[in-house]
Order: sequence, then C-alpha cells, then structure tokens
Amino acid sequence: MSKVKSVRSSGKRLAKPIIISLGGSIIVPKEIDLAFLKGFRAMVEKYISKGRRFIIVSGGGHTCRLFQRAAAEVAKLDKEDLDWLGIHATRLNAHLLRAIFRKHANPVVLKDPTSSGIVFKEKILLAAGWKPGFSTDYDTVILAKRFGASTILNLSNQDYVYTKDPLKHKDATPIKAISWKEYRKIVGDRWDPGMNVPFDPVASKKAEQYGMTVVMLNGTNLKNLDELLSGRKFKGTVIF
Repeated sequence: MSKVKSVRSSGKRLAKPIIISLGGSIIVPKEIDLAFLKGFRAMVEKYISKGRRFIIVSGGGHTCRLFQRAAAEVAKLDKEDLDWLGIHATRLNAHLLRAIFRKHANPVVLKDPTSSGIVFKEKILLAAGWKPGFSTDYDTVILAKRFGASTILNLSNQDYVYTKDPLKHKDATPIKAISWKEYRKIVGDRWDPGMNVPFDPVASKKAEQYGMTVVMLNGTNLKNLDELLSGRKFKGTVIF
C-alpha cells in the first residue's frame, strides 16, 4: 500500500490545493521585496476567502547564488556543499513566508516532500528544499502528485520561457506553449546547484512522467497572476 494517503479533515475530503513554485529571486531580488510580499499575501488571502488552499514551495534565488559564490571564492567546494547552501537559502525564504502567512499556514515548513507524516489541514502549506541533487521545482512536482494536482504554477521574474536567455541574447523570442519534449531540449537533463533555468531538468522529466502541466509566468505581475487564478486570459508559457 502506498504511503501517500489522502488528507482528510472532519470526515470531508479537502479541496485540491493550488500548487505554486515561487522563485526565490522574486522574494529577495537583492533586498527583500516588501511590496511583492504585501501584494502576494493579499492575493493569496483573497482566494483563501473563496475556499481555496495553497501549497507554496520557495526557491533560493539570489540568496542561494550569493552564498554559493561567496563559498566558492574562499574554498573548493563539491556539488553537495553547494547544494546544501542553496537548500538552506530556500528554507530561510520559506520561513519568511510562513511568518507572514502565520494566521493561515501549517506551523511547520515542509522539508521532505516524500514524508509519510504530512498533515495539511490548514489553508497554506509552505515547503522548501529537500536534499542535494533535487531542486525545489522537483519538490513541487512531488507535492502536486501527492495532493492530486495536475497543474503547477511556476512564478519567476520573467514573463515567458524564451528560446534563449533574454538577458544575454537580444534575439530570444517568447514561447507561449511548448511540449515537455521540446522544452527539455532547451534545458537538458542534468541538475547543477544554483542552476538558473525556468523549470529544472530533473523536475521536468518527472512532471512529464506524471502528465502534469506547468504554467510559467512573471510572479511580480500580481494582476496577471490574478487573471490566471480567476480563469481569465493571462500572459505566460504553458508546458504540457
């Protein structure tokens, strides 16, 4: 029997949560973005009032890469050391989110998405990095599978997935819809600590295996996120 069990409360099955992979560089571009956090909290609370629930998995982003670069300047590190620095950066960001959502959130930041002891009866579950070799994108896919969600919202600081890195290549063009097969040709198959891609290669392989859809959009554009959550037309990339 699978250790993954449906979570129930008061004898009634809980609604499937909205699954969000939240890029750390949105939370902390260079300094903590208070305007974003205030707006994001207001939006999540708006949908909580409508009966929705959320699982939010925090990335490490700028904080992760800042610490990884600093450590690598001082000593020669292996991938596991670099990964652990990134993991702890995701946990710091997740604890920040848990604090601002304290009224609605599970009191514990989830660190292991495969744990058989997850009890999620609240409106929000915050999660962070797990272990070396896996990004928070991967953790998000595992949690989506556990809680019966077929769609993941991946919030980054870019409007779309592009054919190339738009910060480096002026001829990069946006992609509005792309299959997993074609997307994985762009990002490859290997995960490296601190890797900066829209959705990581290992997580992409797992999402394709599970038949999931990932919607990539700019999380700083909260009006656009609201359009998506309301079922209206939005700006972003759909990977299917």
